[in-house]
Amino acid sequence: MKKFITNCIAVSALFLASQQLSAQKVVVGREVETTNDGKMLLGNQLKSKFTEAPYADWYVKEHNEYAMDQKAISELKKDKIGTYNLIVFMGTWCEDSHRDFPRLMKILEEVKYPESKLTIIAVNRKKESPTGDEARYNVQKVPTIIVEKYGKEIGRIVEMPTTGYIERDLVEILKKDDSSVIKEIFGK
Repeated sequence: MKKFITNCIAVSALFLASQQLSAQKVVVGREVETTNDGKMLLGNQLKSKFTEAPYADWYVKEHNEYAMDQKAISELKKDKIGTYNLIVFMGTWCEDSHRDFPRLMKILEEVKYPESKLTIIAVNRKKESPTGDEARYNVQKVPTIIVEKYGKEIGRIVEMPTTGYIERDLVEILKKDDSSVIKEIFGK
């Protein structure tokens, strides 16, 4: 019995040690100073970070001036975009991100998208993040907006929305998801 208890304790200690090693600490709100680009966000970010200097210079203006397609916004609400996860890769040094990231945030505010389902990952000029998520998601360009449901990618917007409006592209992605689920269920 004593040997059994000793073995249980040893196995438990090994298990706990392995858990500690495998638990990856994700730093949120990391900011780095670069020679060419000045301050740059890197890795997982909170939306609030973009309303601070120097990012607010481009974020606030684009956010406030963007005129949304209200029909597409209604569709997003109807299609329950809040049930999907969004992973956004962007660069604080990137002009396309300066344009589309604030627009996306305004759209998400309008549809009351839950911030807990949004992951924002800032990358450097080589499109790298500290956690390496860009490799897992095969991100080549920024911004990249990935729509997921149950851990499965439904669609993505890469660099620029194909319709010219992020909200319209999101509607197209969600509509595609509806038909694929029906096909899976009924095999048609």
